[in-house]
Amino acid sequence: QVQLVESGGGLVQAGGSLRLSCAASGRSLSRYAMGWFRRAPGKERELVAAISWGGGNILHADSVRSRFTISRDNAKNTVYLQMNSLKPEDTAVYYCAARQASASGNYYYHGASYDSWGQGTQVTVSS
Repeated sequence: QVQLVESGGGLVQAGGSLRLSCAASGRSLSRYAMGWFRRAPGKERELVAAISWGGGNILHADSVRSRFTISRDNAKNTVYLQMNSLKPEDTAVYYCAARQASASGNYYYHGASYDSWGQGTQVTVSS
């Protein structure tokens, strides 16, 4: 399994930006589809964004589309989530997840599809 460590979370005012990073170790991410999920207090975990191993196919949840952008740098074994125009409802623990993919264009929507998870990073957006 690949080990994942998230960083970049913190406290930010509404309208601000953060960039989350997910650094992998143990294996190259170049054959892994990746996802960012979040869990807000009292709510279920939800997909924020997903990206294929080649980076060519991307999915963003409706709630974050046009504000958040997932990207990856396979040479650095890192996946990113750029979060702009943050809202208080974006407050959550954010997790990255990885899954070996059978094709470069595949990404995965459901959390159960992923094999490896990071420990999470807290994002708090104040109003």
